Amino acid sequence: MYTLAVVIHVLVCFLMIASILLQSGKGAEIGAAFGGSSQTVFGSRGPGTFLSKVTVAAALIFMLTSLGLAVLSKERTFSSTVIDVNKQQSSSTPDHTGDVSHDAPADGTTTPPPSEPAKQ
Repeated sequence: MYTLAVVIHVLVCFLMIASILLQSGKGAEIGAAFGGSSQTVFGSRGPGTFLSKVTVAAALIFMLTSLGLAVLSKERTFSSTVIDVNKQQSSSTPDHTGDVSHDAPADGTTTPPPSEPAKQ
């Protein structure tokens, strides 16, 4: 479910980017028509084009998938950092206080540390 929502979210994101970039800006008429009628420059834009409707629909779906992913990610439990993984491992391993060290031999004898080679 989460993976499907991520895939839909990414596809809608690309669709929204493409539909926004294909549209002409609001002020495109001002640069092309100096001295033109003021109704086309400052008046209403008229009915929405196909690209504007696609942009609105993509933006709505983008917002809904963003909200859905936020809710779904809150429900998922996973460790996101190394610190969280270390805390989880340390809490799950039992405490071995009083046990013989794993580095020492079982008979209790110790070996001296290796000596450094003589310097010449």
